[in-house]
Amino acid sequence: MSSTLLEVARAAHEDVERLERLIVKDLQNDPPTAKDRLYQSHRVRNNIDTIIATTEKLVEIYEDKDNARKDEIAALGGQTATGINVFSAFYDRLKEIREYHRKHPTARVVDGNEEYEGLLKEEPVIEFSGEEAFGRYLDLHELFNQYINSKFGAKIEYSAYLDVFSLPHNIPWKLKSTRQYREYMENLLEYLIYFFQRTEPLQDLDRIFPKVEAEFEEQWANGQVQGWGKQGQENEDDPAENMVIDLDYYSTVEDLMEVGPEKLKEALAALGLKTGGTVQQRAERLFLTKHTPLEKLDKKHFAKGSHGTRQNGSTAVSQDINSLKHVALMEAKMKKLCDLLSKTIEQTKDNVVKKQALTYEEMEQEREEEEIQVDTESDDEDQQIYNPLKLPMGWDGKPIPYWLYKLHGLGQEFKCEICGNYSYWGRRAFERHFKEWRHQHGMRCLGIPNTKNFNEITNIQEAQELWEKIRERQGVNKWRPDLEEEYEDREGNIYNKKTYTDLQRQGLI
Repeated sequence: MSSTLLEVARAAHEDVERLERLIVKDLQNDPPTAKDRLYQSHRVRNNIDTIIATTEKLVEIYEDKDNARKDEIAALGGQTATGINVFSAFYDRLKEIREYHRKHPTARVVDGNEEYEGLLKEEPVIEFSGEEAFGRYLDLHELFNQYINSKFGAKIEYSAYLDVFSLPHNIPWKLKSTRQYREYMENLLEYLIYFFQRTEPLQDLDRIFPKVEAEFEEQWANGQVQGWGKQGQENEDDPAENMVIDLDYYSTVEDLMEVGPEKLKEALAALGLKTGGTVQQRAERLFLTKHTPLEKLDKKHFAKGSHGTRQNGSTAVSQDINSLKHVALMEAKMKKLCDLLSKTIEQTKDNVVKKQALTYEEMEQEREEEEIQVDTESDDEDQQIYNPLKLPMGWDGKPIPYWLYKLHGLGQEFKCEICGNYSYWGRRAFERHFKEWRHQHGMRCLGIPNTKNFNEITNIQEAQELWEKIRERQGVNKWRPDLEEEYEDREGNIYNKKTYTDLQRQGLI
């Protein structure tokens, strides 16, 4: 049976409606794991793309530029060039149907619902590197190597690079005007877009970027682009003003020579003139443009390939400025993506710092544990949490990471007899408990003051023995007025208080 335009349009409408119902049904499900949530987002994204493609075909059919749909509708109604022939059109159609079933006797009606229901269980193929850990972290190692091996980059660690890669306004614009930086920014923007599309498939960058571009155009016109405009540069003018020297301020070649060789070279290059020679030769060549238009200058003053393609100096400057503007726009898009991926960037930083404190064995053990947790992760509070290592629970009700468990020594148990044989896990908790209420209550019950002398003492007998020694030492060193206080009579004899008082009562002194 030949496919007609009306049948194609009907089938397309049916596909769109089924896909819409499928999207609604898929979004009504609450995936238990992060991996399932990502699969769900990609399924919905694929279905939306299919709906868009099918709708575009329907638009072409309804536009009917070749009048094929109009002719088919007329044929179905029996309208022909010779007049009305309803029965002829009906029997021709019936003949086509019988011919189709004669050639395909085993043909059967396919239930489209079964096929579409199977799409709900589909697991789309999403490519992630091992470092990205299925979209949880960024993998910027290639861009990091490109950064540290460039003129605009610095020799820093990867963890420090994660703090500065989203802050390009700290790089001087002169370094950003190079082809090397432009290629780096293109690669960085391309990776962030690719990563964002894989992790956030339901976000529409085609709606986000136009807003960024409109805002950028306004800021660029006002010179307010950070790192590029007049407000964003430190002790520097606008790029175009640095490349072109206003000759109206200079009356002689000698005055122009005071600008310096580098400034003269930049100005000559911006105008398409030769940049070689001494300072005086450069100044003389540039000074010629004060009273002579570029198109009337001798060809010998132009750099190779410049004369003829550049009719005036503004063309070269505008080309350079457009190139800088394109780089600045890429930076604006990159910053917007960094804002959207801010949580992922923070997780990447924490992951890098964490790995620096782990051995290879600990990293492998944690990786296996994370894989288990990803597969068993669930938002259902009633579901039993898989915790084979019996790690302490964090603030989110889930086991804390293994690296944190090892870092704080939470596998070490400290018992305190004074606290009623209470167990403290980790050195930090053990040291802190000496100032807490439980230990202070135990010391009060023993009649011992809870001073620094009793830190690290957890045994009752040791605490009592130490308290006795302290009391004895205080008793030996204690000053006793009746024995140690001295009194002197008129003759200069020295007595203690008790002897002096007795002699005084007897009248001997």
